[in-house]
Amino acid sequence: MGVENGKKIYYVAVANGEISQNSTSSSWDYKIEATDEEVTKLREYFDQIYSSDWKGFYRAHTPYLEYHYDRENDAIDQTNIQVYKMIYELGDEEAKAHIKEQGIISNIEDQA
Repeated sequence: MGVENGKKIYYVAVANGEISQNSTSSSWDYKIEATDEEVTKLREYFDQIYSSDWKGFYRAHTPYLEYHYDRENDAIDQTNIQVYKMIYELGDEEAKAHIKEQGIISNIEDQA
């Protein structure tokens, strides 16, 4: 199912970092239209979140380090903003509306 300009329809589940072309294979949060390169970039963001999350998990045994001083958490926060920015830019109207309703868009606009 092709879309103009080499874009294809994908379904994205943010919590587990899943990107699929099949809307019925698992639950999804957002529908986007993206090129192969854009999907690759989105996958890289999800990989960065996963990697930073594991670093944070191991670091969690350092109780005196507060969240706002933790580089791994900062990396996850910044990458999450990039993920939602991409989803907002590539998403359908429902995706855009949901991101706006969740208040995520103000963070995205701050980062633009």
